[in-house]
Amino acid sequence: MSRPVYIVDGARTPFLKVRGGPGPFTPVDLAVQCGRPLLLRQPFAPTDFDQVILGCVNVIADEANPARVAALRLGCGTQTSAFTVQINCGSGMQAMDTAYRYIADGGSDLILAGGAEALSHAPLVLRHDAVEWLAQMQGNKAGPLGAFKAASRFRPDFLKPIVGLERGLTDPITDLGMGQTAEILAHLFSISREAADRYAVESHKRLAKAHAEGWLDGELEPAFARDGTVHDHDDGVRPDSDTAKLAKLKPVFERPYGKVTAGNSSQITDGACWTILASEAAVERHGLKPRARIVDSQWSALDPSIMGLGPVLASTELLKRNELSLESVDLWELNEAFAVQVLACLAAWQDEGFCREVLGLDGAAGTIDPARINVDGGAISLGHPVGASGARIALHLVQAMERLGSHRGIATECIGGGQGGAMLIERA
Repeated sequence: MSRPVYIVDGARTPFLKVRGGPGPFTPVDLAVQCGRPLLLRQPFAPTDFDQVILGCVNVIADEANPARVAALRLGCGTQTSAFTVQINCGSGMQAMDTAYRYIADGGSDLILAGGAEALSHAPLVLRHDAVEWLAQMQGNKAGPLGAFKAASRFRPDFLKPIVGLERGLTDPITDLGMGQTAEILAHLFSISREAADRYAVESHKRLAKAHAEGWLDGELEPAFARDGTVHDHDDGVRPDSDTAKLAKLKPVFERPYGKVTAGNSSQITDGACWTILASEAAVERHGLKPRARIVDSQWSALDPSIMGLGPVLASTELLKRNELSLESVDLWELNEAFAVQVLACLAAWQDEGFCREVLGLDGAAGTIDPARINVDGGAISLGHPVGASGARIALHLVQAMERLGSHRGIATECIGGGQGGAMLIERA
């Protein structure tokens, strides 16, 4: 039989907006910044972890297998195994899910799991023809004349690199950018630009209020840069955002009539998040106090061109298996890749034809009260460091359920490449 798995604690860094150059922290730096205070407050030693699992998409060259590098810097010891997982936007949740299954199956008792991403450190990539030119230069064996001939093939555009992040956000099968897949959903479900902008404004207002009220204090740990700068809040939030300002922004992907703009999309950010997962045996051994229990999880897949509907497929399968309805879930964290994408998911659950033909339901699944979804804002206002977001929404779901006295919640996200993940969590 499967053993119960508890979330006993967690922490994250502030999410820091990318501003035109490498940020102050690498992925491992971020993981260490929030990991140290988290581990310092535990009644057990860092070496007591059975494993460390970290989600990270844009792994930088100096941090191969960032889970292992972070584990060693956090003092988890040379004997603690650590590995990195990657499923694009769901990587942080995949780390938690992998830990959940190790513990449920009896193979481990205590695991540090989360995600880290420094999108500001995404590499600049040379064009293919520039790489070929460099190879010819380095492989020249024809002497000075050969070197001169090779050098003469140089073109100025060889010096113009490709932004790796831009290619990473383009699906290699459909050749559509993630924003273009959101535009498809806006068309399919008739999501208006005005509705998307209203949703984005509400995300900023909710996050600003959460910061002002101290509702994030239990999860947020300040990050200290080498130059002494203290980063203590999510710096992409715009409390003064309004629909009039957002209406002035031009569509990014489908001009002039597209619905997706920089103002109603998730922000490109750096950030990290850890959670500590434990079995009953570990809880008893170390005197831990469980905050929540992971009940179940689900991963689903669909056409990459409509990848934003991934949460609908994954969450619906989760609800079916656990004999639950949309209404029986108290709180939802649905990662805000794009405002139109979130609104399309909500519309899909209300669409009788979609629910019958795609989800296999008898009719429309129902509605989710806006007051129960992303109650403290989301990626539109605080950002989407892709490797960390899945862990953040799960941790914040626990935090929000504790504050609001809720019992059951689902954290879910769409995943570039045409997938979706969902995790059912109950307060302990």
